[in-house]
Amino acid sequence: MGSVTTTPATYSQALRSVKRPDPVAVGTIVWLGSEVMFFAGLFAIYFTLRNASPDLWAASTGDLNVPFAAVNTGILVLSSFTAQAGVFAAERFQPYRRGSIWQFRQWGMVEWFFLTFVMGAVFVSGQVWEYATLVAEGMPISASSYASAFYITTGFHALHVTGGLLAFLLVIGRAYAVKNFGRKEMTSAIVVSYYWHFVDVVWIVLFFVIYVVK
Repeated sequence: MGSVTTTPATYSQALRSVKRPDPVAVGTIVWLGSEVMFFAGLFAIYFTLRNASPDLWAASTGDLNVPFAAVNTGILVLSSFTAQAGVFAAERFQPYRRGSIWQFRQWGMVEWFFLTFVMGAVFVSGQVWEYATLVAEGMPISASSYASAFYITTGFHALHVTGGLLAFLLVIGRAYAVKNFGRKEMTSAIVVSYYWHFVDVVWIVLFFVIYVVK
């Protein structure tokens, strides 16, 4: 058998043929891993305080507006589906809608991401309204260990949601700024969706722990 000589040209072609994971996506996943540890620490603090004051928790959870929080949670969960629809459009390299605004199947990434932004903004506004209501009813953050745990855990999550809203605006703005919607823009849409799905899952766990488990 004759030996095969590898020239610089064939070596370069072989490197290009290797499918490497996108470094931005990999970096985002690694960063989300650190965020998991951050929220795990918050959950640890919450459960430690709850175990130390079970009677306080039993008395304080009745002050929460569970139906309102459930509706707010539903809005955030639905926003994950609209965000993923925007990703599907980005993977088709379709930044904008191709038909009427009422033809949802013809929507592009921008329309789906803008709807996701609105739903996320409604969620954060709902959180702010809930905070204002609780404070007006006599439960500021300094009222008790329960109040501190509630505001810290949900407040940090609200900050993360706000960060996701800013990321959606950046991706939408980038879609308008570039002449040709390409792989970089598609990758940006995908990594933002990773982050958004993450904050959705975290909130589902928070909702169950804070509002459902009395």
